[in-house]
Amino acid sequence: MIFTSIDFIVFFIFILGVVAIVKHRKFQHLILLGGSYYFFYFSSNYLIVLLIFSTILDFYLAKLIYSTDNIFRKKLFLIISLVGNLGLLGFFKYSDFAILQFNILGNYFDVGANIPFINLILPLGISFYTFQTISYTIDVYRGTLKPSKTFSEFALFVAFFPQLVAGPILRAKQFLPQLREKMEDYEINGNIRRILFKSANVKFGITLMAFGFIKKMFFADNIAPLVDDIFFNPIGAESFTIILGALAFAVQVYGDFSGYTDIAIGAAFILGFKIPANFNKPYFAISPTAFWNKWHISLSLWIRDYLYLPLIFKNRKSSLRIFLGLMIAFMLIGFWHGDGWNFLIFGILQGIFVGLHTILRSKIPFLRNHKFFKTKFGKISSILVTQYLIFFSFLAFRISDLQHLFYSMEKYLLLDFQIVETIYIIQSHKLSIGLLILFIIIHFISFRKGNLVEVFSKLNYKYWVLFLTVGILAILLFYDGNPTDFIYFKF
Repeated sequence: MIFTSIDFIVFFIFILGVVAIVKHRKFQHLILLGGSYYFFYFSSNYLIVLLIFSTILDFYLAKLIYSTDNIFRKKLFLIISLVGNLGLLGFFKYSDFAILQFNILGNYFDVGANIPFINLILPLGISFYTFQTISYTIDVYRGTLKPSKTFSEFALFVAFFPQLVAGPILRAKQFLPQLREKMEDYEINGNIRRILFKSANVKFGITLMAFGFIKKMFFADNIAPLVDDIFFNPIGAESFTIILGALAFAVQVYGDFSGYTDIAIGAAFILGFKIPANFNKPYFAISPTAFWNKWHISLSLWIRDYLYLPLIFKNRKSSLRIFLGLMIAFMLIGFWHGDGWNFLIFGILQGIFVGLHTILRSKIPFLRNHKFFKTKFGKISSILVTQYLIFFSFLAFRISDLQHLFYSMEKYLLLDFQIVETIYIIQSHKLSIGLLILFIIIHFISFRKGNLVEVFSKLNYKYWVLFLTVGILAILLFYDGNPTDFIYFKF
């Protein structure tokens, strides 16, 4: 069940209706939990047992961690949590990749390695919910979070259907208080307030969901043919064709992934829950570091808090330690996305970009404080250079075949100044090119004018309904009737 299907629309309306009818908040939570499990089962069938396994494992391990003062036992329970979750993630996501590398290495040394592939189905959302449960046990271990009192509370945090499959990666500290605040009110005055659908919240949530549908179904899905055509076999392609493909893919993946998170956050908002933003105009970032403060924010912060900062904690003044910490962090980010060397290359490139930027700003104050970078021209130059580097790294995100990847990278950096093929590609994909230009214009307007979602959600109802109608018509006009998976479903 994907967000852009009729099935989801019917499911979401049904959940809203049932939650609105039920008057007791505990029952509302149970309905949301049951609905979340149904949503996941509808999408993944029997693989729901993995979700339930992670939930049970970390619920009880967190209680054991919290209940003991023995440091050894605390660490032991934490290690069990890490091994259980990461082992699950590694087995289902990377086992065939590991087998492939072992076979290649064995054949290279002529030892006849030929281990058959397991061919496991990648469980939807496993990269997201394992990170959520891991952060929960770590926070309890650190003493910054009290464990859930009830299994249903924790289970709803893990399985909450809007963000279950592709994030954002929630922290227990962000979600559990929203479940608890009304429940704790009962202990004081005996009055449990139920989830209420406030008109302003509903209007904002619907607007955000509408933006998400437009990003995915109007922009990303209609730009995809251009990207696929260029990178199906890029060998022999011109430099400007590769650059066009990188730009188009950057818009496609942003529209696809941020579209998903807009729908997820909007749906949660309607239900009365706030999920942190996952994107903040990343393509106007003035540095690689700033880009990762604006792109997939929940993953960036997770890696920072649970991997990077612990790695450099003892010596934050060491440039080498900082650089190595960043490289390890971004290599993990790259490999988190998929079981291919291209994703590792993507992470290495990002680590180099962010690492060099961090070190140079720290060691050369002249670069940080020079008045040029405070001028409009300097900021524009910083944005263009940053995006040129980011789009270059996106080649590794998009192209899995290493021969195709290295060719594309070479053409991207070493321009051949040929335009014949590029003109043909543009003429063959007029719709994609038009939407690409339109998306850039809208993205720029959003950058200059602020949050467009807030602007449209505050419109008079007459104009707000007009906006929704235009958005729906735009989607229907260019929609082929076949809902396509979100790109991050593969991760």
